[in-house]
Amino acid sequence: MSIRDAHIISLIIINKPIATPATSLGGVDTQLLGIGSNGHIGFNEPGTPFDSVTHVVELAPKTRRDNARFFDHVDDVPTHAITMGIAEILAAKEIFIVATGRHKAEIMARLYSSAIDEQLPASALKQHAHLRILVDAEAAELLPTHIKQVL
Repeated sequence: MSIRDAHIISLIIINKPIATPATSLGGVDTQLLGIGSNGHIGFNEPGTPFDSVTHVVELAPKTRRDNARFFDHVDDVPTHAITMGIAEILAAKEIFIVATGRHKAEIMARLYSSAIDEQLPASALKQHAHLRILVDAEAAELLPTHIKQVL
């Protein structure tokens, strides 16, 4: 076990929201987010309450598999992460989601057609007045033609 693992275990045992400098210093101006293939933002997995603040989260098996490419072996992928909560993300003045690659096409189509639902964390962003979604042609492949814009 590494020191990093011991700290995460301590946070899980404490199980309290974590105060962040971002919130104590007036918030975040710009959030730049990716989107997970299961619709997570940050590491707010499906089912995360929209009123969540910074917290420790257990990563979904799909998230761990998707991130295995950054590690030598899937067993090296962390099982937990510390993430800014959805309420804090929504408090940003502007939000950008970036999605690239064919493997993001399905989740982007789902996000486009879905209602706002905690089972699709990224759907919370639909409430934000200054949301920008940036996708490449492959990630936009399953989106309706009338919403695609080429800049």
